[in-house]
Amino acid sequence: MGTRPGALRRRPARVAICVALSALAFGALATSASAGEGTTREAIFVGNNWEGTATVILPKRHGKYKPVAEVNIIPDIQERMTEILTDPVRLGYFIAIQVLIGEGHTQYVDDMYTSPDGRLLVVSRPSLADVVAIKLSTGEIAWRFPVAGQRSDHMGLSPDGTQVAVSASTGNVVHILDVQTGEEVHQFPSGDSPHENTYSKDGERLYHASIGLVYTPADNPLLDSTKGERVFEVVDTDGYEVIETIDMGEKLEEAGYPDMSSAVRPMALSPNERKVYFQVSFFHGFAEYSFKRDEITRVKELPNLVPDMPREQYLLDSAHHGIAMDGRGRTLCVAGTMDDYVAMVSRRTFDYKLLKDLGTKPYWSTTSRDGHRCYVSWSGTDSLSVISYRTGKEIAHIPVGDHPQRVRTGDVRRSWLRAQQG
Repeated sequence: MGTRPGALRRRPARVAICVALSALAFGALATSASAGEGTTREAIFVGNNWEGTATVILPKRHGKYKPVAEVNIIPDIQERMTEILTDPVRLGYFIAIQVLIGEGHTQYVDDMYTSPDGRLLVVSRPSLADVVAIKLSTGEIAWRFPVAGQRSDHMGLSPDGTQVAVSASTGNVVHILDVQTGEEVHQFPSGDSPHENTYSKDGERLYHASIGLVYTPADNPLLDSTKGERVFEVVDTDGYEVIETIDMGEKLEEAGYPDMSSAVRPMALSPNERKVYFQVSFFHGFAEYSFKRDEITRVKELPNLVPDMPREQYLLDSAHHGIAMDGRGRTLCVAGTMDDYVAMVSRRTFDYKLLKDLGTKPYWSTTSRDGHRCYVSWSGTDSLSVISYRTGKEIAHIPVGDHPQRVRTGDVRRSWLRAQQG
């Protein structure tokens, strides 16, 4: 059967039209995706705890880092202080936090994360016992969540950016909040003084630690039991059920390190998440724990540059507070808080290089999003160091606000940046 001559003429036309439409559709999708990617930009957020602000810094090439804004974290301070001053219980805790934890200062900013769209900055405010989301575009509070008990602490952001885990220090629970709305979607129990929260890369696990009563004067190892319950928990994020509880003090003793604290401070997971590296109270150094072997595999003691300092003078029991790892899992960046140094440590050999005379009281370390640099806050000299993992040298030093602690990488909208830059 022959083909009609008209069909031969119409078929190429139909094909051409389909190809053209497909090209237009693909171009529209590509343009849309490109526009979506271009609406936000990476930024560094430094929480200035005693000042109640967050310094926003843009990372740039060739070691040039530019502070572009300072966000007010306490726009509602008058309202909050009215509540505190008219409530004897809240006032008592407010003063106790100043004296016992804040070194005589109000703790306004502990931890912070941005929403993936760069619209919100979610912040835990210890002395105000809450978590708030600040609208970066207006500086207003989008939502507020009062935590259980009287103080909020460290947080952790899920990999997809939809949920934030918040430690309630005196409530002995961890709240799981929806980032966009502030609604509690889960919570799970902890030990005394819930502290660090670190999600696995796939978001299926949350590693949590409580640090006990770090503000008590009983700092002798023989009186360690007075610190309360200190546990390391592995939490299944499908319902936030605690599936494993570990006493790291017992694990350290089994490994031949008796009389060490059970209080796990900051931690860093290896790239394959088979091991965790963590600091403990009073110890100048860190330990390596294998999840598969369920044991401490190595302990690294770093130099103690204050050997004559009584343990009672350690900042909230911390000898060191801040540990991060580069993107390839080769180098650890350790904040030697009481020693006033940063230690760049080979993960394979545990050989190290000390960076001194950069500031005082380093309080936190965070790895840049690309895994190449370590950000270290100097709470005693109000500044931030940017350190190259490759060279082990400081490549930038940026002044920030009063008593910087937590440092996080986040996202901001380009429209907001343009407004800040005038």
